[in-house]
Amino acid sequence: MTFDIGVILPTSTPDPAHPILGDVRAAARLAEQLDLESVWSTDHLVASAPMLDSTVTLATAAAVTDRIRIGYNVMLLALRPVAWAAKQISTLQYVSENRLLLGVGTGNPAHGDIGWRAAGTTFDNRGRRTDEALRVLPDLVTGSTTTVNGVDVALAPGSAMPPVLVAGNGTRARRRAAEYAEGWITLQPGLDQLAAGFDELRALATEFDRPVPAVTVVAPALPADHTAAVESLAAHRDVGVERVILAPTGPEWQRDYENAAKLRAAL
Repeated sequence: MTFDIGVILPTSTPDPAHPILGDVRAAARLAEQLDLESVWSTDHLVASAPMLDSTVTLATAAAVTDRIRIGYNVMLLALRPVAWAAKQISTLQYVSENRLLLGVGTGNPAHGDIGWRAAGTTFDNRGRRTDEALRVLPDLVTGSTTTVNGVDVALAPGSAMPPVLVAGNGTRARRRAAEYAEGWITLQPGLDQLAAGFDELRALATEFDRPVPAVTVVAPALPADHTAAVESLAAHRDVGVERVILAPTGPEWQRDYENAAKLRAAL
């Protein structure tokens, strides 16, 4: 099994007082030069801190790179009309030459519901709306005719459907991943939590008669010591994690990317 390391682009921060907004083009180029597997963009209309638009960010990253994968971490499908979301996804697949990884989530309550109301929708029932979107998304992205809002539509040109990775630490997210996705994204779990999550994910995949989704861990709590951090990542790899995504720790995201490359080389 492969074990990959990706990084979040400098497009947002958990701390509103210290936004990490850097040069997306330079960040994507550096990540590719360092041979990291993927770059990712966060996604919210209104968040607790400044945040760039995810689709524009990923299109920019795709335009200045050739090999590295680009990913939503994660797209809030229920915040958008599904046909528009599909058009963005399909176009990103086209311009990136099929390098897109489609992380999908339902939104963090910590950001509030202002962005949802501003977009003309509600924070309530977002899980149900996400499931409804995931059911029709493959046909929309690939250009097949499907029914949306009572209308038969085919988007052109179609593209290859990217791998879907459903995010969330709870049972509902794991069930959604097992039913619709190729991957499950979990945020900062401990190894014990990971083991329990794996067990549930396997059982759910059996229930849906689908392959067990691959697991991506976002922002694992790594020790500052290099050797200890390598050992922690190795432990994640050994329990079956396919990928970790590391976040910038401050404005000097270049140093964080270089550290991610050193960790990858040591594994």
